[in-house]
Amino acid sequence: MSDSTDLTRMTATRIAALVASGETSAVEVTRAHLDRIAAVDDRVNAFLHVDTEGALAAAGEVDARRAAGEELGPLAGVPVAVKDVLTTKGVPTTVGSKILEGWRPPYDSTIVERLRAAGTVMLGKTNMDEFAMGSSTEYSAYGPTHNPWDLGRIPGGSGGGSAAALAAYEAPLSIGSDTGGSIRQPAAVTGTVGAKPTYGGTSRYGLVAFSSSLDTPGPCARTVLDAALLHAVIGGHDPRDSTSIPAPVPDVVAAAKIGATGDLTGVKLGVVTEFSGDGGEPGVQAAFREAVEALTKMGAEIVEVSCPNFRYALPAYYLIAPSECSSNLARFDGVRFGLRVGDDGNRSLEEVMSMTREAGFGPEVKRRIMIGTYALSSGYYDAYYGQAQKVRTLITRDFTAAFEQVDALISPTTPFVAFPIGSRTSDPYQMYLADLYTIPTNLYGGPGISVPCGLSDGLPVGLQIMAPTMADDRMYRVAAALESAVGTLTPPAL
Repeated sequence: MSDSTDLTRMTATRIAALVASGETSAVEVTRAHLDRIAAVDDRVNAFLHVDTEGALAAAGEVDARRAAGEELGPLAGVPVAVKDVLTTKGVPTTVGSKILEGWRPPYDSTIVERLRAAGTVMLGKTNMDEFAMGSSTEYSAYGPTHNPWDLGRIPGGSGGGSAAALAAYEAPLSIGSDTGGSIRQPAAVTGTVGAKPTYGGTSRYGLVAFSSSLDTPGPCARTVLDAALLHAVIGGHDPRDSTSIPAPVPDVVAAAKIGATGDLTGVKLGVVTEFSGDGGEPGVQAAFREAVEALTKMGAEIVEVSCPNFRYALPAYYLIAPSECSSNLARFDGVRFGLRVGDDGNRSLEEVMSMTREAGFGPEVKRRIMIGTYALSSGYYDAYYGQAQKVRTLITRDFTAAFEQVDALISPTTPFVAFPIGSRTSDPYQMYLADLYTIPTNLYGGPGISVPCGLSDGLPVGLQIMAPTMADDRMYRVAAALESAVGTLTPPAL
């Protein structure tokens, strides 16, 4: 097969089938995607590092295994891009920050180990907001990523690089991490699919921590089935992660295939009242309503469900997440690894640490560290962090009550479509609103997925499906059904 354009626009499922049958080789597929990256990434900036040599070597191993008659896994030979928050042995891991510039970890994260074991081909590491703190990928120390739908607009954040790589056809699969919406929100504004698994359903071992009680690695793809296949590969118990759930991954692949038939008979979906009224852009709300009509036509029963404490999720999150980040980021001190500034033999350790952090951390990271340190300080812990955790409990109760009435909840993924680069960096609150609809799921710990549901003024809109903990299969069934009605979205040619 010689047409590289065809290979880069194929689904992961199709690529894997062609490699397994010998109709194309993993090396040919990998070269096609490396060529695509070389052709467009100077405009997109989705990748921070492209591992050409490693990718071709991994692809060669897949081809050798097939030639030897080995049975290949369902994603063997499929290229994947990995968010630069996951450690990769010998490959730079910067977390979008100058403080880790050039660091090459001595070990792989569990997610990367499982990707390699499955025979996927890691193309490289994708751009992100520094330490996953941001909603637009403008807070990367290595420049913003651009949305392939409109290069003047943001691709969402913090995992904008992983989503943009998919939309630009630089990779058929990618890995993200979701702390407050960092997989789902970029998926929504780039017209791709992004899933946050149940917290503990995917391993955090080797994930550079932002907020340990919220961080969740997950799959990103252009179709629901591809996302489900990737979820199945990376999910499952990991004894090296103390928060990992010792239970098998729900059969998300089977659920996606059932959903693709377009039959939702017997499925009851709750529209979150607090997210379906005013507050979102009219075009987003219109696309969401049309998607709800499509779900109804496929047999789903739609009811309104009120989750009154969801309105407090944003302020609670911006106390909990910064508090945990202020603790987690204390390890970046210029002593053990990464950047070290001011060590001329005449300064104290405290001065070197201060100078290193001043030079190495960007403005959003510093802002959140200061908020978190204040919230945890003596005399303020109970008033801020303690109260936020009580709100988290109330939000969990809202979810529990809702799932006694319905199988899953639905809402728009984001209140608005992709906004112009630079338009919100001076107003942190307006930036934080991008995650208004996604944050409750992180505070609860359940799974959520964003799937394209239409366009508003020519830009993608996402619909979010939220399910009970360890019921990830439910969201895949509904997402695949909606995809069967709406179809996938194709961005303008780059």
